Amino acid sequence: MKVLITGSNGLLGQKLVDAYRKIEGSQLIATAKGIDRYPDKTGYIFESLDITNQTEVNAIIEKHKPTVVINTAAMTNVDACETDHSGCDALNIDAVKYLALACNAIGAHFIHISTDFIFDGTHGPLDENEKANPLSYYGNSKLIGEKTVIENANSWAILRTVLVYGVVSDMSRSNIVLWAKNNLEQNKNINVVDDQFRTPTLAEDLAQGCMLAADKKATGIYHISGKNFLSVFDLVYRVADFWKLDKSLIHIASSEGIKQPAKRPPITGFRIDKAVKELGYKPHSFEEGLAIVNQQLNNSLTNNSITQ
Repeated sequence: MKVLITGSNGLLGQKLVDAYRKIEGSQLIATAKGIDRYPDKTGYIFESLDITNQTEVNAIIEKHKPTVVINTAAMTNVDACETDHSGCDALNIDAVKYLALACNAIGAHFIHISTDFIFDGTHGPLDENEKANPLSYYGNSKLIGEKTVIENANSWAILRTVLVYGVVSDMSRSNIVLWAKNNLEQNKNINVVDDQFRTPTLAEDLAQGCMLAADKKATGIYHISGKNFLSVFDLVYRVADFWKLDKSLIHIASSEGIKQPAKRPPITGFRIDKAVKELGYKPHSFEEGLAIVNQQLNNSLTNNSITQ
């Protein structure tokens, strides 16, 4: 199998590079806008690619003729999408069409990553048949992106996910787990909402879901997330418990009190029965995920001390 990944510098992208470069017999083409930030350049090919440029998309996909294209690239800053509509549309809608059409031209299977933010959050956890009703510009762009895949790609799967966390090699990206851990370690007070509920997803688990869908050339929509349904406040409490940090620094806040530009769906989280049954998806528990994050952080510290 020859796999091309977009957004290879991101959290999910790097986890896919981690995994695919170790699989004997597979060929990996990692693409991202700008330079390659993955530390070990062996075991894959890197191409700089701006997916909002249709000419570049066509040229790179025609050059490598992958069996599967996994699109992990997106504008995911929910608040930035509220103000930069054109940038959001270019990455989350237009680029998706370019990739879908380029896949059609060479007969490649297209796997596209979507989000729980296409839902309005009145209840959860949610299965794949739940009616979408986004509250934010970001959520709406991702919903249109899904429709773009369905209308344009000949062979496709859409994998929706929720609140992804994990560690990237250069520590350039943060997420809810690292944010909570880092602030509490610095003895900073943090305000955390208790009225939003999710099924947080370990990045390695999402990568596993992508690879299973690629192996099986799965078609349709799948919910890929963690299996623990938690409030964001409970999530942060568990982070504090795991690393034995001061929970008195964690203060309850409401979504209204936080005053973010974009509305968040209060309750999402996913039912993952379909992915478990059809793909063989097996996510870690949240505590198991934290243990994996902890090991990676320790390995990173060890490697840094050796090279200094």
